[in-house]
Amino acid sequence: MHPAMNRHSFLRAASLAVAGLVWTPSATQAAAPGPQAPVWVSTWTASPQPSWEASFILPTGMPAQVSDQTLRETVKISVGGKRLRVVLSNRYGTQPLVVGAARVARVARAGAAIDPASDQALRFGGRPGVTVAAGAQVVSDPVDLPVTALSELAVSTYFPQPTPVATFHWGAQQTAALAEGDVSGAPDLPGAAALQGRMVLAGVWVESAADTPVVVAFGDSLTDGNGSTPGANRRWPDVLARRLAPQGAGVVNAGISGARVWGDKMGVNAMARFEADVLSQPGVRTVVVLMGINDIGWPDSAFAPGDAPMTAARLVEGYRQLAEAARARNVRIVGATIAPFEGSLHGTPLAGHYSPAKDAVRREVNQWIRHSGVFDAVVDMDAVLRDPSHPARLLPAYDSGDHLHPGDAGYQAMAQALDDGILFGR
Repeated sequence: MHPAMNRHSFLRAASLAVAGLVWTPSATQAAAPGPQAPVWVSTWTASPQPSWEASFILPTGMPAQVSDQTLRETVKISVGGKRLRVVLSNRYGTQPLVVGAARVARVARAGAAIDPASDQALRFGGRPGVTVAAGAQVVSDPVDLPVTALSELAVSTYFPQPTPVATFHWGAQQTAALAEGDVSGAPDLPGAAALQGRMVLAGVWVESAADTPVVVAFGDSLTDGNGSTPGANRRWPDVLARRLAPQGAGVVNAGISGARVWGDKMGVNAMARFEADVLSQPGVRTVVVLMGINDIGWPDSAFAPGDAPMTAARLVEGYRQLAEAARARNVRIVGATIAPFEGSLHGTPLAGHYSPAKDAVRREVNQWIRHSGVFDAVVDMDAVLRDPSHPARLLPAYDSGDHLHPGDAGYQAMAQALDDGILFGR
């Protein structure tokens, strides 16, 4: 008899055995555990989006399909580990996605060059390729490739047959390389076409200590990094990752440009993707929610000309649902106020994004975020980014130039506003 078993638990085990089940002592019954074994935690992510129809105001910038081509994407991870795994997604595909080969390596320099000595094949159940079911994702077998915090990796995927691009990520702020044939193991791809987006690659996990906390940045283009220097990793989650790396904490970016709390188009609504993009991230401890400006700005603009105006009450209800979902999973949720956007996209076909009436809704929502107590903590991004002499607009030093998205300096300030007290309650 197991030393932790008493007569009752022995009978319980026997009855489960008859039913074909397996019994193990509970945490209170078992002997005190030793050191916790390493676990898998998310160190990088890119939230999948469904492709949209050509009539939408913004192009996807992606090919309709790939065939007998290799895609190489670079990522900058947050927390390191002795082994890693790669996540591939076919979340919005309507047919199986065939990946003929996939590899991972350390980045050698800018562009698509890799360090050949670090290059390793990814396997899935011991096999070199994988078929991803429609609507599903797959996780590779562990790879014995030690990686340090904030290092850069290249993931190459080969598509041997015609493959519609149904699942992708639009606002990558990173250039991928698309080359002909299976060149997944090539040291460089000098003749490859540049691709300003991501597809299939959805995450990287590392084996890390069991107490490694992961912060998920959940938002729209202000989290995805529009307005930051492309290829330089200067989005606010990148800046936060650099600050938290010495503490052994990870940061992953689940932002989607154009994301809304309620609406679909550039990604599904926040509540529909919250489980997959936030709560299912291995190791998630805290989520920072910065979203709502598109819910307010899109109606009566070229983005969503037929949508009814957003109300503060409706937006607040969405936030409440996110907070309840996070709390049910014991994930700390931080609410971020919505940044000012007067004059946003002025002089473009999208200029209807701002109006004084929309700004009034933004200010009402911000007051609720600050004072409702629904969130575990609040970060006042409105106060961080606004011009004190003209609070309806971004501070010029933080403005990327479109009066909607911060530039590098603005993203730096946003990350600095997220101290350990806000993020972890300490």
